Amino acid sequence: MFCREHVAQLRDQEAEFRARGTRLAAIGMGDPGYARAFRDESRIAFPLLVDAERAAYRAVELRSASLGHLFRRDNWVARKRARAGGHRQGRTGQHPFQLGGSFVLGPGDVDRYARPSETFGDALPVADLLAAVER
Repeated sequence: MFCREHVAQLRDQEAEFRARGTRLAAIGMGDPGYARAFRDESRIAFPLLVDAERAAYRAVELRSASLGHLFRRDNWVARKRARAGGHRQGRTGQHPFQLGGSFVLGPGDVDRYARPSETFGDALPVADLLAAVER
């Protein structure tokens, strides 16, 4: 549900990113059929890339959660926030404990911002990503 929430936030602010000369892309796990369904359900226009082998996740050293993350207070707060926004848990894939991250790259071979998630539901606020674009 948290990736659905974050993608919806990005979708809603996509025009702001474009106004700053930035293009969005998301990377997800699963197969192309799952990605198509996710893209259609979330109504995103930006690219959704499929990384079934999690090569990108390993390359940027994104972590995996544990069962203990499910009981963390910050996870419960994030779950309540996501549900209040109308987001629900969808079908989980092979790696339901894989954590994500937020990155601002380029132009060229430049990493402007990198923030791996510490737990479920702690995606970087879109306002912070927009600020990173300005750096």
